[in-house]
Amino acid sequence: MAPLLKRILEAGMQGELQAHLDSDESANRRNGKMSKGVKTSFGKVVIETPRDRNSTFEPQILPKRKTVLGEALDHKVISLYSYGMSYNDIAKHLDELYGLTVAPSTLTAITDSIIEDVKAWQSRPLESVYPFVWLDAIHYKVKEAGSIKTKAVHCLLGVGRDGTKDLLGLYINETEGAKFWLQVLSDLQNRGVTDILIACIDNLKGFAEAIESVFPQTEVQLCVVHQLRNSTKYVAYKDLKPVMASLKKVYTASTKEQAQTALDELEKEWKTKYPSMIKSWFANWERLSNYFKYPQEIRRVIYTTNIIESFHSQLRKVTKSKRVFSSDMALLKVLYLVHHNINGRWKSQIQGWKLISAQMQILFEERINQQ
Repeated sequence: MAPLLKRILEAGMQGELQAHLDSDESANRRNGKMSKGVKTSFGKVVIETPRDRNSTFEPQILPKRKTVLGEALDHKVISLYSYGMSYNDIAKHLDELYGLTVAPSTLTAITDSIIEDVKAWQSRPLESVYPFVWLDAIHYKVKEAGSIKTKAVHCLLGVGRDGTKDLLGLYINETEGAKFWLQVLSDLQNRGVTDILIACIDNLKGFAEAIESVFPQTEVQLCVVHQLRNSTKYVAYKDLKPVMASLKKVYTASTKEQAQTALDELEKEWKTKYPSMIKSWFANWERLSNYFKYPQEIRRVIYTTNIIESFHSQLRKVTKSKRVFSSDMALLKVLYLVHHNINGRWKSQIQGWKLISAQMQILFEERINQQ
């Protein structure tokens, strides 16, 4: 956090100096920099403060002779934008709390300083093997070429061999489709991923095939919850409870054989009335039923994409006040910062990891230990 804080403060002061020089009618210009140590809650940070020839520049974000940056302020400087606030809201907030008058040029410089970190994060090397990866997209409205478009942010959330979660990447495209997911997966491969043991996805057409074309050994598990939600679209309200009761016997069965028997009974009972629902279950059954081959501890992890949907809900909490983003990068900056805030809570292993890890070592012994 300290290097990020340093870049943000220095970028903010550069923006303030440029605005000062633009409004100065005299022949004023930049005159190098001077260093000063500033104490923050993240430790001491050495800040390069820009100077002007006439010595009339008075930085607001870090005033002269100020060597202690309060915990509240340094957190605000880093996190305000991550809360999805507009520039006007940020300026108002800083003015009310700290008496700081911050120009739009300062705020632009501050938020744009994140771009370097976003690009570095997007291209960072990844682990060679991930036991579990969940893949799903979330949608936002973005301005582009004078119009507003709905764009899909493709998210990949993985669990490494140490049992901790990691957001592997965020990729923006106009639509969610198997063709773009293929590009995303190829990028993972280029960043060092050689194998994904189990991938959990929704039932997007061609999605599973895209995964298997890049990582041919990967077990693809379709989300059972998505399948259940899709099934309700075909069923009349009066039949919803009995149909769901029959489906529960399928997905809660102890073995695949028992689940297959329950599915056959479901077909006999409801095929005439709801043929599309039955057809969907049988068409997807091979990948829907993959989780039955694993112990209960692993089943609970992979049978649904709820883990990545939970991450999406945290993104929505922050971005709900932003109806439209000004650009793809403006959206990506906010999502990156939200993830940056959440990432601190992802240091612990997922629940039951010791037992799950032992089971995965037996099931995928050669693959999970490869370098």
